[in-house]
Amino acid sequence: MTFEFNAYSSPLLFGFIQGWIYALLLWVRAWREERLSDWLLGWVLVGLSLNIWEYMLGFGGIEILWRELEFFPRTLGFLFPALCYFYLKSQINADFRFTRHDLWHAAPFLLYVVYHVSVFSMGPAFVERWKSTVHYPYHINDLETIASIGLDVYYLTLSLRLYQHYRAWIKTQFSDTEVISFRWFRNFLIALTTTFLLSLLMLILDLTFELTFWQEWWDELAGVFMIYYVSIHGYAQVQPGRRLLFAQASVQTIIAQPLPDGVGVERERVAESALEASGSVRPLSKPPTTLAMDLVPWRDTLLVYMDNERPYLDPDLSLNDLARRLKTNTSVLSPVINAGTGKNFNDFVNQYRVDAFKRQALDPANAHLSLLGIGLDCGFNSKATFNRAFKKLTGQSPREFVESN
Repeated sequence: MTFEFNAYSSPLLFGFIQGWIYALLLWVRAWREERLSDWLLGWVLVGLSLNIWEYMLGFGGIEILWRELEFFPRTLGFLFPALCYFYLKSQINADFRFTRHDLWHAAPFLLYVVYHVSVFSMGPAFVERWKSTVHYPYHINDLETIASIGLDVYYLTLSLRLYQHYRAWIKTQFSDTEVISFRWFRNFLIALTTTFLLSLLMLILDLTFELTFWQEWWDELAGVFMIYYVSIHGYAQVQPGRRLLFAQASVQTIIAQPLPDGVGVERERVAESALEASGSVRPLSKPPTTLAMDLVPWRDTLLVYMDNERPYLDPDLSLNDLARRLKTNTSVLSPVINAGTGKNFNDFVNQYRVDAFKRQALDPANAHLSLLGIGLDCGFNSKATFNRAFKKLTGQSPREFVESN
C-alpha cells in the first residue's frame, strides 16, 4: 500500500499534515498556559483535516477506507460545528468551562457514531447488505446530509449572534476596544461561512450533474486553504492583555448602594458647577421612571469625578476599573452611564478624551505637537482608535476640526 503523489493528492496531504502539526502545537500551548480555547482550536483543525483525508487517500491510491473500514465513522462530522462555536465562546470568556448542560451538543454526533459502529461491527457482508436494503432505500444517507447542513446553519447562527452580542458588550465595558475587538473572531466566521457555502454549492452541483470523484476535488482544495488559514492565523493571533469574561446573560438587577464616604459632600452644588464647566457630557432630563431616583446621586458623583480626577487619561480604563475607583460595582455604574448620559461606556469615556483633545489642539502653546501626540496624551492609545472615536462623536476627523477652527 503505497501513497501516490500527484497534483490531486499532494496538496491534500500537505494540508492534512499542516492541520495535525498545528493541532499538536496548540495542545502543547493549551497544556502549558491552561487555555481551553487552544484545546478546542486544535480539535477544530483535526476536524478540518479529517474532512479531507478520504479524498487525500483516494487520490493517493489507498482505498482502505472503502474496503476494510467501509461505514466506520471517519470524520468529526456532526461534532465539528459545535466545536467551532465553543472555541469562539472560550475565546471571549476566560472562565468558560463545559457543564452537563453542554452535553446535548454532542448528541447528534454520538447518535451517528453508535449507528455506524453498530452496523460496521457486523462485518463487511452485513454492511453491504444493510446499505442496499436499508441505508439507501430508506434515505438514511440523505437524512444525514440534511442533518449535517442543519447543524452547520444552526451553529453558524449561534456564532454570529455571539459575535454581535460580544461587540455590543465590549462597548459597555472598555474605553478602548481595538485590542479586544477580535478581528480574528470576525474573519474566522467569514471563513467558516464561505467554506460552508462552497460545500453547499458543490453538493447542489453534484446532485444536478453527478460530478465525478475528480471534479469534487475543488471542494477539498478549499478545505486545505481553510486549514492553512485557521492554523497560521489562529495560532499567531494576539491574546488580549486582560481576562475577558463575557457571558450572554440577562441584565443584572440593579441594587441601590449608598455613596462612598466623603464622595457625596455638597454633591448637588459641586455637580451643578462641574456640569456648567463641562459642556460635553451632560445628564439627560430623565423622569424617575427612566432613571431611578436612587441612581441620580451616582450620576452626579460620576460626572464630578470624571471632571476632577480625569480617569479617562488611562488608555486601558474599563467599566470595572471605574467602578472600583468609585467604590461601587459595574451593575450599578453601567445603568448610571447608559440612562444618565445617554451613552454606552465606550462613547462616554471617549467623549471626555475628544473634548480634552479639542481644548489642547486649539491651545497655541501646543502648536508644536502633532495631532496624534495630543490624542495619545488625552487617553487614546492608537491612531486608529483616536480617528474612529473622533469621527463618530464629532462628524469630523481631528485634522478637519483643527483646520475649521
